[in-house]
Amino acid sequence: MPIDPPGAAASSAAAVPSVAPSTPRQGVADRRMVALTVLCFVQFMLVLDDTVVSVALPSIRGELGFGTAGLAWVVNAYFLAFGGLLLLGGRMADMLGRRRVFQWGVALFGAASLLCALAQEPWQLVAGRFVQGTGAAVASPAALSLISCLFPGPEERGRALGIWGGIAGLGGTMGLVVSGALTDLASWRWIFLINLPVAAAALVLMSRLVAESRAPDSARGLDVPGAVLGTGAVVALVYGLLQTAESGWGDAASVVPLVLAAVLAAVFAAVEARTAEPLVPAAFLAVRARLVANGATLLVSASLYAIAFLLMLHLQSVLHYEPFTAGMAYLPYGAGILTGVWLSSRAVAALGMRWALVAAPLITAAGNVLLAGIEPGDGYASGVLPGLLVTSLGCGLALPALATAALAGTGEHDAGLGSAVFTSMQQIGGAVGLATLVALAAHRTDAALADSADPNRAATDGFSLALLGAAALLALAAILAATLLNASHSTPRDTTT
Repeated sequence: MPIDPPGAAASSAAAVPSVAPSTPRQGVADRRMVALTVLCFVQFMLVLDDTVVSVALPSIRGELGFGTAGLAWVVNAYFLAFGGLLLLGGRMADMLGRRRVFQWGVALFGAASLLCALAQEPWQLVAGRFVQGTGAAVASPAALSLISCLFPGPEERGRALGIWGGIAGLGGTMGLVVSGALTDLASWRWIFLINLPVAAAALVLMSRLVAESRAPDSARGLDVPGAVLGTGAVVALVYGLLQTAESGWGDAASVVPLVLAAVLAAVFAAVEARTAEPLVPAAFLAVRARLVANGATLLVSASLYAIAFLLMLHLQSVLHYEPFTAGMAYLPYGAGILTGVWLSSRAVAALGMRWALVAAPLITAAGNVLLAGIEPGDGYASGVLPGLLVTSLGCGLALPALATAALAGTGEHDAGLGSAVFTSMQQIGGAVGLATLVALAAHRTDAALADSADPNRAATDGFSLALLGAAALLALAAILAATLLNASHSTPRDTTT
């Protein structure tokens, strides 16, 4: 578990408003828990919108007249903005004030959700999704940094991040459930309208619950060249990875942005090495627990996003479930995640951070292998459910532990940066997983169809191969933690001051 820098507890006390003197400790604790609840609901909403449109895409296409290529951008526009602008959003939170930036992001997200719900043309929905992603990139790292400052002690921070990580993981899955239910029972427009009360409540409550906080050195300002180059590199990378799912790895549409991303990253590294106040200080990256946790997060997210997408396709194309039924089939996944979250802090206490970060991806990988063994004739209970439950349990174990390790040693001066780097790894990992594993499944399915295989057999073969690929990524995450972490690296002291 992380050990906070000297003075972090005192500095973060300013993030909680004063309470009645008769019960000061209980009052502060109550306000912090209410604030944590609000922040978790917002994060649930932001992650929900990663996947909430997936089941509704056919309905959206029919009503707004999307072409096949354009329809993909209803998903991709959100990924692109969310993943590309996170570093800038995290640094803005540290520099300009975490509560203020959080509220800016939530307000922007809520307004964009309304625009999406009212869209009458394809371009209006795609533009609204991009603005939604921008709001999420601003609000998400600010929310996580507020949690880090509200709960400075190692044990209480671990518990708070465990709740936050589990709720975030649940949001990615529940997007499919919510989308299926609302699309079948009401209209796809309601998948955006449900964001409005959450955003409004967060804007009202956070002003009452949390005082403003920012980095002690906020007066130095934002590293504009680093922000532009870093954001540009991530945007180009996410865009290139998303294009591979449409045009393949060898097409210019994917190669050019990926090359541009590499160039911008190299220039970013050169500029940051020479600037006095870099966007991502070298000392921040020197904490091995953070590096390992963020690397493992990239791999775990790559598998989990792809699994959700591929399993939804299997339920609808092979088992022939309607959207509502397919969404409901994901409910046991949510139960498994919540169970894993409840066990996560206990696993860290019993095994230590290192072995918890080894065990959780391996359990998830075992679930993937079970899912990969599905046959075309297998039903939900005998074929899908066992692997689904094991996968979700491992996911619930992994996400809180990864969040805690990724924010190891962060405090008032860099909580926003740590949060942004961690969330960036989740979004970039999601784009990588969708681009590579979905393309792998499609290639195997096409090859089987070319050999005159039954369509259900071909689709299942592609699904199984991609699930084995996801299991390999998870095993790699476990190896990373086992080989690069030890007891001292699992409890790092802050080195970024």
